[in-house]
Amino acid sequence: MDYPREENESTDMADFSPPDENNRAGQRGADKSGKVADFRYSSPSQPERKAGRRKRGRGRGKGQTKDQAANAAPARAPSFRDPKRSTPAYSGAYRKQAYAALDLGTNNCRLLIAKPTGENFTVIDAFSRVVKLGEGLAKSGRLSDEAMERTLGALKVCAEKLRRRNVHLARSVATEACRRAANGAAFIERVREETGIALDIISAQEEARLAVLGCHILLEGGDGPAVIFDIGGGSTELVLIEPDGKVPRILDWQSVPWGVVSLTDTVEGSEDSEEARLKRYERMRTIVSDSFAPFAERIAIRSRGASDIRLLGTSGTVTTLASLHLELPQYDRRQVDGLIVPAESMREISTRLSHMSPLERGALPCIGNDRAELVVAGCAILEGIMDIWPADRLGVADRGIREGILRSLMAADAEGERCRAELRNAQ
Repeated sequence: MDYPREENESTDMADFSPPDENNRAGQRGADKSGKVADFRYSSPSQPERKAGRRKRGRGRGKGQTKDQAANAAPARAPSFRDPKRSTPAYSGAYRKQAYAALDLGTNNCRLLIAKPTGENFTVIDAFSRVVKLGEGLAKSGRLSDEAMERTLGALKVCAEKLRRRNVHLARSVATEACRRAANGAAFIERVREETGIALDIISAQEEARLAVLGCHILLEGGDGPAVIFDIGGGSTELVLIEPDGKVPRILDWQSVPWGVVSLTDTVEGSEDSEEARLKRYERMRTIVSDSFAPFAERIAIRSRGASDIRLLGTSGTVTTLASLHLELPQYDRRQVDGLIVPAESMREISTRLSHMSPLERGALPCIGNDRAELVVAGCAILEGIMDIWPADRLGVADRGIREGILRSLMAADAEGERCRAELRNAQ
């Protein structure tokens, strides 16, 4: 979900609209701990010396993956203006400010910094790094020292970007790894002390809401409900939505504790032979299907006889498989974000990857060694989703939580300015 560009390159982004505050009551099984407050960045008590700027390369190498491309050469990303939608624009100070969204997941640390531009916003800086924060968590129940050190290194880079860009408002969230780990809260406090970044451990409900807010504009047109899903490192969120105005209405949702990292770590097995690999894959499929069963039962009636069964996914799994579908020599967000892929093609690619060894998967363009082990678990989760919501096509989104956060921050600030302007005019 990251944008390959230089630090100073700008990219037009999608229009923004207010968070979906009125639809939480319909989310079955949801707790009420999800926060939508803005978290201001504060400098650490002992700020570190600013590092010199890293010399940047000029291009992406052949076979480069999306995570490598995100921090490499400049590449112009597409405009994400949605001509069918608009949000009232208010002139004022908020439009000159920089806003930031940081998403610390089980496998990745991702940052976007943007400024409002008309009805849209423009990304002025981005960062992505595979940190594997949840490595070993499924067995130990704790974040390991090695994983925390890797993650702190990435967060210090983010903190430097926040300082350099003079960010006005930032929201930084942590998801399943920190929710689940016994030492998750302690790690959050350590991050605050060492970097100044105030991470909020959000609920699965809030994670699902932000993902929908960030990518729903890519949903195919049509009548009736649709399913949007986010396959993460430690969990997967599925949301049944009804398009309704600027922000879709959430009808039902479920989060399961299976992401590409947690499922890979939980389902052990040899990959020495094709037979062993297939047996392991089937165990993954069974675990996922069992976890999805309650949600599948609730939404089954929605898909029966429906003329438009729409499905949209945001995750490294769907963008990677979409790249393989296009036979790209290296990851290219411009070709992947917003792509519509036949569901059967995604199943065929998943089957092919489940037969291959990690070495063979790692040699494929757009996968690489970092994803070679995890992508099979993502395939098992994706097939489980397509089983319960049998759409003919799958929409692919290289955007999600961070974009949802940015849209929420900017919309809240714009609304605040509008209210202040009305008060001034009334006086």
